[in-house]
Amino acid sequence: MVPSVSRAARSSPFSADQAFRGLQFLSAALYSLGHGGNDAQKTMGIIAVLLLSQGHLGSEFYVPFWVVLSCQAAMALGTLMGGWRIVHTMGSKITRLTPMQGFCAETGGAITLFLATWLGTPVSTTHTITGAIVGVGAARRTSAVRWGVAKGIVVAWVVTIPASAIIAAFFYWVTVSIMY
Repeated sequence: MVPSVSRAARSSPFSADQAFRGLQFLSAALYSLGHGGNDAQKTMGIIAVLLLSQGHLGSEFYVPFWVVLSCQAAMALGTLMGGWRIVHTMGSKITRLTPMQGFCAETGGAITLFLATWLGTPVSTTHTITGAIVGVGAARRTSAVRWGVAKGIVVAWVVTIPASAIIAAFFYWVTVSIMY
């Protein structure tokens, strides 16, 4: 249960911190659900289209249940194996987050992901949570955000797409050269 504004304003910093630590479980669960609802759908769609294009689905388009389970398992394993590094970077390197700020960032990110999924718009969950964390940090004060870290993340996003295209083109060229 979310404490009322007047009750939260009167509470001690320790009790407010404790309350928002508990609420972070809810906001993290909602964000995770939004992440799976948006990112997993993109992957499932790509796999299903590839299966359809190769004739493995017959004449009717659908997403096989094994594709759904495979995508869920891949996302869960990826989060389990490497998610903590992303969480560490997001939660402590961009800006220092208190439990209340973490709750606000996760809730804002979750709402954004639910809305994007409802509208059928694919978005990056990393972009979503980064924007929410930068927003929460900047709302406190702009100097609270480590803008160099945020800039590095944005540069990595911008470089990723052309770098992926160049690598894919190279391997396509190698494959065509070998086959013909």
